[in-house]
Amino acid sequence: MKETLKPGVQYEHKFVVPVSKTVPALYPESAEFVAMPEVFATGFLVGFLEWACIKAINPHLDWPSEQTVGTHIDISHEAATPPGLEVTATVELIAVEGRKLVFAVEARDEVDLISKVLSAQPDLPSLREFKYSP
Repeated sequence: MKETLKPGVQYEHKFVVPVSKTVPALYPESAEFVAMPEVFATGFLVGFLEWACIKAINPHLDWPSEQTVGTHIDISHEAATPPGLEVTATVELIAVEGRKLVFAVEARDEVDLISKVLSAQPDLPSLREFKYSP
């Protein structure tokens, strides 16, 4: 972790929602999901927000030997976003507590606020902690 990783780091991440990131695509094995409207799925939204947090701090890590893993997220999903709209996540690192990071994140599409993340706390383990041992 570099000395530049401190509160105040900000980042803006943009993504155009494709059909492959809508509710029916989340679990195509589920008839219930397939029958739902084609709007940005909450499951994919969570991944997008975590991606934005990762992009925000990667310049401040010794990446790829240091990486983040989300350990907590408190999220609202406030509006439906159809495919083709651009979503923008605005990230701010608001606290560094040892190896825990706390972010404030907001996402908007071209029409509405679609999400607020009250706190997300990725841990900063070394890659060796993730090696699989059979």
